[in-house]
Formats: sequence, structure tokens, C-alpha cells
Amino acid sequence: MSNVTSTKELKRVLGRKELLSIAVGQTIGSGVFALTGVAIAMTGRSTNLAMLIAAFFTLAMTIPMIFVSGTIRMRGGFYTQLALLSRRTYSGFFIIIHIIAWSALSMYAISFADYLFALVPVINKTLVAFIVLTVVYLLNIFGMESTSKVQNIMTFIMTMAIMAFSLFGITKIQPNFFSPPDFMTNGVSGLLSAAALLTWAIGGANVVIHLGAEAKNPTRDIPFAVIFGTLIVAILYAFMSTVASGVLPVSEVAGKSLAVVAQEVLPKSLYVFFIVGGAMFALITTLNACFGWVTKPILQASVDGWLPKKLGALNRYKTPYVILTLFYVESLIPIFFKFNISTIGNMAVILNNLFFAIVCYSAINLPKVVPDLWEKSKYHVSYKVLVFFSVLGAVSTILQIGLLLKDLKPSEFIGNLAVAIFAISYSVLRNKSGKVNMEISYEEA
Repeated sequence: MSNVTSTKELKRVLGRKELLSIAVGQTIGSGVFALTGVAIAMTGRSTNLAMLIAAFFTLAMTIPMIFVSGTIRMRGGFYTQLALLSRRTYSGFFIIIHIIAWSALSMYAISFADYLFALVPVINKTLVAFIVLTVVYLLNIFGMESTSKVQNIMTFIMTMAIMAFSLFGITKIQPNFFSPPDFMTNGVSGLLSAAALLTWAIGGANVVIHLGAEAKNPTRDIPFAVIFGTLIVAILYAFMSTVASGVLPVSEVAGKSLAVVAQEVLPKSLYVFFIVGGAMFALITTLNACFGWVTKPILQASVDGWLPKKLGALNRYKTPYVILTLFYVESLIPIFFKFNISTIGNMAVILNNLFFAIVCYSAINLPKVVPDLWEKSKYHVSYKVLVFFSVLGAVSTILQIGLLLKDLKPSEFIGNLAVAIFAISYSVLRNKSGKVNMEISYEEA
């Protein structure tokens, strides 16, 4: 084992293919399997259009992040962006939110156990979730190079399962697919509401920004992975939702899982393959991708003094094993205490959107802080355009927070508020303590 002195020590082993695979694997997860039926209830067979519009919404919110990640290598991901382009106390705020919100890792292991239980009703779901989380944790102990290879294989199998569902189902779609009342059942407003909801399923590719320290060519490959990862997922989802809404009457699939249609269109063997290779692998690839990137901002924060420096220790595979282990233990708590998945998911989305709003807005300062690098950037635009997309991204995330807050239980609202207050208090007090000494964690690439 060794003590980390900088995120510069991380191995630069991730090329365009690996980053794209991580982006796709991170994005295809529980969202599409949980929300497609909900979206069908909102807009009927135009759910496929809602998927494509959701991709547009997602990319619009991601544009400020692409401007920054396409200009500099950020070894601490969004943490580095906040440290560079905004007040440094926002970096401390981000780290606390990041640590608490990503107890949501448990959500993917719990959902995996739920799907397996549907196939094998005699299993112990808590035990399965524990085993899945443990296996993925141990795999990530051996570093990004090994996990990215496993990710590539699982992402390929998952894509084949989704394509099997789409190709078998496309031939069984009912005639008059585009005819009312089943198409755009609630008009334009229903279509746009469904698209806003589906951003939760289609968003996620931007997490590869956290892998800047391990990317071979981050300013070229990270924006590529974010943009094309989002578009690939959106197209796959559009085909899936066409089958999901078009084979059976809308009334029979609205609010239901994809398994209902899968049983109708797939032979038994392919149905099992779809559930395992599609739904369950989607959850595993998301969990695996999360374990890969979730530690990187905390590693840099440990170097900078927001957290004890000993947390940043690396093993011989250049894995921040202490941080990884702490996330593993944190994620076991919801599994063994049987927390509600929706509660975990809402907290993760709300808290993450809170700092995403700050991240998007901070891009405004890019020309002022690194003018020379911004002038050379392939993503250089006029200042007015930069301001427009930065404000658009910030406002969009704030609006999503508002939509989510109105559906929270009082206890969930209080929990989110308490975490936010704690994060603000910690960052202010830690900054005043004199223990924070932030190194420059960005560089030209």
C-alpha cells in the first residue's frame, strides 16, 4: 500500500472505448425498467418521442460541463471544476453531498435482488444484494484497468439483450401505432412531462467527467463519451419503448414493467436472457461504473485537506481502497436495514441536482480563470453562448429539484434539508480551520 500525494498518481488507462462503455453502462440502469411504464401512462405510444426529447434536455443541461471537460483535464471531476471556477467552500459542500448521496449505490444491488427474486422466488433478497455489492466492490479493488474490461463485456451483453427485445417485438407492433387516442394521449404537455421524467433514466453519462485523471485524452474522449453515450442510450430506449407501448393495448402496459411485454414477445429462453442480460446486467454495469468513479472527487478532497489525508491511500493497483471500502460499508446500511428504494433514489437525485446547478453555473467563469486554454479549446464559443447554456443548465436542474420536492414525504424533505445544512456548515467550518490547502488539480491535456 502507499499514501497518495496527488491524483497525478492514478494510471491513465481509459481510452475512448472504455469511457464510452462506462458512460453507457452507467446510464442504462434501473431508470428505464422502472420509468418506461410510468411514461406510457403519461403520454401513451409517444413515449419513444419522449425518450428522444429527454436526451435533448439532458444534453442541454450537460453542455456547460462539456465546455469545461473539453478544455482541461480535471483530476477531481466536478470537485475540481467547483474548486477552479467558483468559491472553494462549494467544493467542501460538494464533497459532503457526494458522500451522503451515494449511499444510493445500494439501490442497484437491491434492485438486482428484486429482479432475481422474480425468476427465483426462494432466494433471500438481502443476501443476494449483499453478495452483488461485495463482488463488485472486490472487482474494483483491482483497479480501473480490470474493471473496464469486465464493463465492456457486460455492456455488450446488455446491449444484445435490449436489441433482442426490440427486434422480436418490432414485428408484433399493432397497426395504427401513431393514431390517437393511444399516441400523445395527454397532448404536448403530457409528452413534455414524460420527457422531463425520463431525463432521470437517460442522464448519467456525464459521470465520466470524474475520470479525467485516468483518461488518456480527456478533452477529446470525455465529451465524446458523454454526447454519444447519451445518444446511444436514447436510441436504444426509443426502440424499447416503441415495443413496450405498441405490442399490447396501452391500458395493459401503462404503469407496468417491461417484463409484461417481454413475456409476450420473447421465447422463454430469450425472456430469461432479457431479464438477466438486460435488466440485471444494466444494474450491475451501473453499480460497477459507480464504484469506478465515485471515489475520485473524494480522493482529491483528501489531498486538499477537506477530509483526513489518510483516506486517500492507494493500493498497488492505484485504487483508493480506503475510500472505496467506506462507500461499500455505507451502502451496506440501506441493504441490511431495508431502506425504501424510492427514498434512497429521491435523496440521491435531489442532492446531486443541487450541486449540478452550481456546476453548470460555474462554467461562466471559464474564460476568466483559464483564458489561454479556453481560447485553444475545441469547444470555444462566444461568452454570450457560454452564459446562455450555463444559466439554462442551472435553471433546468433547479426546476427538477422543485418537481421532486413536491412529491416528498415530510420526513424525506427534512432529511434532504438536514443534509444540505450539514454540508454547508461543514464546508464553512473546515475552510476556517486552516486545514484546507488545495492543490491545482487541473491541467492542460
